Amino acid sequence: MEKIWFTIAGTNHHQGMDFMKPKMKVTLKKEPDNEYDPEAIRVEMEGLGLVGYVANSPYTRIGESWSAGRIYDRIGNTAKGKIRHILPKGVLCELIQKKDEE
Repeated sequence: MEKIWFTIAGTNHHQGMDFMKPKMKVTLKKEPDNEYDPEAIRVEMEGLGLVGYVANSPYTRIGESWSAGRIYDRIGNTAKGKIRHILPKGVLCELIQKKDEE
């Protein structure tokens, strides 16, 4: 499987990112009713809920990570990811499960 990287954006509006560590798992959930972005993908963590969104702008993405728009049609309603790097500009993650499978 091709590696797909994504950036978690907007953490400062939710739980922050100080507690995040590499190897922590995240859940991605499509949010088609989002009033600002029809391709919005929420990023949640067990026990915390919403921690941010998959970045969908070249200004919020880190490096060659994919935008929410590029990922949107490649996943089911939910998917899984894993935090790989905590950087000053944000949290870089890898998509580890593309479909709604457990």
